[in-house]
Amino acid sequence: MNLDRPRALLCTVLAAGLTAAACGTAATSTGSGGTLVIGMTASDIPGTDTVMAFTQGFEGERFVNFQLYDGLTRYDLKQSTKTPGVVPGLATSWKTSGDGRTWTFRLRQGVTFSDGTPFDADSVVFAYDRLLNKKSPHYYPEAAGAASLWSGQIESYRKIDAGSVEITTKRPSGHLLTDLTFLTIPSPTAVKKLGNQKFAQHPEGTGPFRFESLKPGQQLTMVANKNYWGGAPRVGKLALRPIPDAAARTAALRSGQVNWIEYPSPDDVAPLKSSGFQLLGNNYDHLWYCTFDQAKKPWGDVRVRQAANYAIDREAIARDLLKGTADPVQQHAPASTDQHDPANDAYAYDPAKARELLAQAGVPQGFSTTLAVPTGGSGNLIPVPIATALQAQLAKVGIKVQIQKVEWSALLADLNAGKPVQGADVQCASTVTFQAEALVRAYWAKGSPVYKGHWYSARVDSLSEEAERTLDPSKRVALYRQAERIVTDEAPYLFVVSDRNPRALAAGVQGLVQPKSWFVDLTTVHVGK
Repeated sequence: MNLDRPRALLCTVLAAGLTAAACGTAATSTGSGGTLVIGMTASDIPGTDTVMAFTQGFEGERFVNFQLYDGLTRYDLKQSTKTPGVVPGLATSWKTSGDGRTWTFRLRQGVTFSDGTPFDADSVVFAYDRLLNKKSPHYYPEAAGAASLWSGQIESYRKIDAGSVEITTKRPSGHLLTDLTFLTIPSPTAVKKLGNQKFAQHPEGTGPFRFESLKPGQQLTMVANKNYWGGAPRVGKLALRPIPDAAARTAALRSGQVNWIEYPSPDDVAPLKSSGFQLLGNNYDHLWYCTFDQAKKPWGDVRVRQAANYAIDREAIARDLLKGTADPVQQHAPASTDQHDPANDAYAYDPAKARELLAQAGVPQGFSTTLAVPTGGSGNLIPVPIATALQAQLAKVGIKVQIQKVEWSALLADLNAGKPVQGADVQCASTVTFQAEALVRAYWAKGSPVYKGHWYSARVDSLSEEAERTLDPSKRVALYRQAERIVTDEAPYLFVVSDRNPRALAAGVQGLVQPKSWFVDLTTVHVGK
């Protein structure tokens, strides 16, 4: 079908003793290796209907969307030495036309959804109709909005035969294969039976786990899909609990309520390790940063934004506050990404330079500003303590910060609505960057509905658009590096740290490969005594 719609929004070892793989040998059982209970940083249970998992940010993608469902492609998460590339998922192979716009995918044979429905080309068309075809009786506006970041490049799609589909993009798209990992596919039978709104109450996919039960706000329980085409998970059951407070997560781990927690408080890393818990981590594509609202004076002056970047001591934040669970960053592209160029690091700690720039900008005595920060949520580390450290450091050069605390879901709502969080002058949070390449482009493209701090660079837009059209990975990286140089110079962001994805596991949790990625493969994990 043709589409006509507006584009809506959307192993290094850690210094604290964290390692890249869990201890022990992975079990060889299939779906019988105990119960894995994960304490997430998310503030609520992510949506269970495919792309609706993004209601809790990328943690929803990691633990819900990628566990219940599959896309045509997926990330290679069974290794820990390099940034994961895209590998076959529900498609086993693909080829591209000479103009780079038409992609033909050969589908995996013999796959069934968890309700027994066979997977085929009709399943793919049905899934995309839900997101892209307003004339379809199964079109789902809420899901369409959640998916638009990943579906925005698709112009048309069609069934060729039962075992293959064709996707045509609006222009050549270097990140289509990445986008398709997020556009996961539900059982057409289940959606038709339950309807769009009720499908989330009993979702059916082809993923490594099957839905079992949901206690809203408390726990989502899944069981191993023993018929999973990629091999049954070794753990028998998977339970997800939202625990946005870091101290509460650690307490839950110590008490045995959970046997895995995301991002333990940095102060708890060494004590947990000495108590026999496993502390894992790996550098990866993740950034904790702040966005300046350039419509608010004096943030519209590049010298003021540069001054703020010179004024913060990232090394101290990474070393003393985050206890080595993160690395300082001086640019938008984390060091683990191919797009990172060391030459783009420009903001070593230099408060004297910061004061000089503020004087040149006409605010030698400094000024007052507001900063919004989430109290917790998907991948946000310990956001309020980080913001408090920034507040103290900026005060030394005369920038007086008033912190506004906000719930993660409220921050996401404002961000997706294209407006500053709570009207603050500065907002801080974390994000995946180039592993979700479409998101990077959304922050830089003219007319994008994502909140960008009222910043726009025609040159960055042009370079990133050219990169988006470029299928050759090395050429695309070179273009992004040029764009990143400009981003560093114009400083639309306060560059702070890139964390090492720390997590703590009980001693009996074995078999995990800690990838250089936000995402994780849970099929290799099992739980012993």
